[in-house]
Amino acid sequence: MKLHVQHRWDVSPEEAEQIQRELAARVRVEPLSAQPETIGGIDVSFPREGLARAAVVVMRFPNLTPIAQALVERPVDFPYIPGLLSFRETPAVLDALEQLSSLPDLLMCDAQGIAHPRRLGLAAHLGVLLDHPTIGCAKSRLTGRHQEPGPQKGAYTWLYDDGEIIGAVVRTRESVRPLYVSVGHRIDLPGAIEITLACCTRYRLPEPTRLAHQLAGGRPITSLRAQPSLF
Repeated sequence: MKLHVQHRWDVSPEEAEQIQRELAARVRVEPLSAQPETIGGIDVSFPREGLARAAVVVMRFPNLTPIAQALVERPVDFPYIPGLLSFRETPAVLDALEQLSSLPDLLMCDAQGIAHPRRLGLAAHLGVLLDHPTIGCAKSRLTGRHQEPGPQKGAYTWLYDDGEIIGAVVRTRESVRPLYVSVGHRIDLPGAIEITLACCTRYRLPEPTRLAHQLAGGRPITSLRAQPSLF
C-alpha cells in the first residue's frame, strides 16, 4: 500500500488544522471511473483510554459477500478534539489496511468525508493520503444544515454549509434516522449516495461499515470463520 501524501502525526491541534486545510485542497470530487468490485468498510473503536482499534471488512460488491477482514490495535497520543478525530484514528486505519493482501476498490468509512468544518473528515483524509476512492457515511451530523428527508428508503436532502452542498442526509430504511453521506475522495455525491443505498439491504447502516463496527467492537464476523485463508 502506497501513501501518495505523507505528513507528521505528532502535531499540535493548530498544526493539525493547518494540515487539514492543505489536504482539503487535494480532494477530488469526480465520478467513479468504474463500479467497484470490492468495498472495504472501516470503523474505529477505543476499547480503553489511549488505545485505538481499527477494523476493516472487505465485501464483494454488489452481492455484499464478506471476503476478508483486518483488525489492528495501536496506542493513541492525540487528544480527543471534535473535528480532529482523524488524527486519532487514521494511523490505526492505515495499519489495518496494510494487513490486507490488496486495497479494496472503494473505502467506506463510518466517519465524515468533506462534511466537515475544514472539509477533511477521516474519509477525505484517508482518501487523499492513499489517492483512493472513499465515502464518508456518518451516523450523526458534524456541521451544516439540512431539511429532514422523506420517510421512505432512498429519500434524501442536501446538507449545506455556508451555501455549499457538503453532503446528503439519506434515509436508508423507511422511517429510521438518516445517515450523513459525503464525498471522501475520487467519487461524486450522487455516486456516494447510490453506493450507500445499495449497501443498505437489511439495516440502517451499510453492510461494510456495519460489519466493521461489529468487528471493532470485539465481535467476530461469523460468516468469515469458515474461510480463514482469506485474511
